[in-house]
Amino acid sequence: MADVGRFAGRDGAELAYVELGQGRPLVLLHGFTASGRQWLDHGPAAALAGRGFRVIVPDLRGHGDSVRSHDRACYPPDVLADDGLALIEGLGLEDYDLGGYSLGGRIALRMMVRGARPGRAVVAGQGLSAVTSAGDGGLYRRVLTALVNGDPIEPGSGDAEAAYWIGQLGGDPRALLLVQDSLVATSVGELGQVDVSTLVVVGDEDHDHASARELAAVLPPARFSLVPGDHWTALGAPELATALIAFLTAQPAAWPASPAP
Repeated sequence: MADVGRFAGRDGAELAYVELGQGRPLVLLHGFTASGRQWLDHGPAAALAGRGFRVIVPDLRGHGDSVRSHDRACYPPDVLADDGLALIEGLGLEDYDLGGYSLGGRIALRMMVRGARPGRAVVAGQGLSAVTSAGDGGLYRRVLTALVNGDPIEPGSGDAEAAYWIGQLGGDPRALLLVQDSLVATSVGELGQVDVSTLVVVGDEDHDHASARELAAVLPPARFSLVPGDHWTALGAPELATALIAFLTAQPAAWPASPAP
């Protein structure tokens, strides 16, 4: 059973997190429109806790049980990275690991660019093209805007499917649009300064993040891995849990400094 806690973001906003397990701290960040439950209900959080990690999973601002303000002032540029750094500081974490899925992977990279120094990092379900671009959002921005404005969405379309899952996950369209507006790009030059041993892992059918291999190539001490699944199913693949456990528990010399071919 996960323990629920609260912490203050950089601006004092009340944000939620859960944790389970005991041992080495491992902070895991979830994807856009989801919540920390993504790692617990569909991902390998329990498996990692069973291997000696204290798994800490926050709800990002605008998501889950964290504040969902509709005030644009609450979403300055890079606020999600601000909040992640505040969590690390607030919990007094010094020797810890860091990971994220999809948007969470992007934010984990922003945290490291801005000074976070985990022992190891995992960036899953994310590619270079998204990391190096602003948060214009594409399909999600279109769907969220339609939901906010009450515009019709064509039944049976990809937009309708996205709208369905936003509703199923209890998403707040206004808050999520403001979250998108807060995202900032990370340049290849900035990524090249990240000196944390990192596993970049993606589903073999996750075509929207096919540039994950290129992301691993620009991170100096990184390894690239494929697991079965698309963007939605790879998180729950047993192979992902296996890859994360192997990487996070290996001796440093066990992983090469350059991406696998």
